[in-house]
Amino acid sequence: MTSRLGSLNVLGTPLASCSTDPMTGWFRDGCCETGAQDRGRHIVCAVMTDEFLAFSRAQGNDLITPMPQYRFPGLKAGDRWCLCLERWREAHRAGAAPRVVLEATHQIALERVTLSTLQQFAVRPDDS
Repeated sequence: MTSRLGSLNVLGTPLASCSTDPMTGWFRDGCCETGAQDRGRHIVCAVMTDEFLAFSRAQGNDLITPMPQYRFPGLKAGDRWCLCLERWREAHRAGAAPRVVLEATHQIALERVTLSTLQQFAVRPDDS
């Protein structure tokens, strides 16, 4: 499955789905798409780790606790999720960045993170 908007990933190919279980994405369609209302730019498809989830919670963004009113199931290690670009960068600087699925990470991420940096954290789509 690829993006319904025809967006590209950081590799310059069609943006692939990040996850439908749990359903992720700003539009909750499985893709790390963004739009004018998405101030956080949820464009990095990341594979959650306990380390990153603890880091995010410590920063005031609890990704573990379910919040059904926002269609948010709560995450666990191994889940794929469209992260805010700046949260991923913050975790990277702190040494807690999760791995990323390049094929499902929106090309806009390259405005703030180099491809070589993302490649250091790359996971193949079938690895997680």
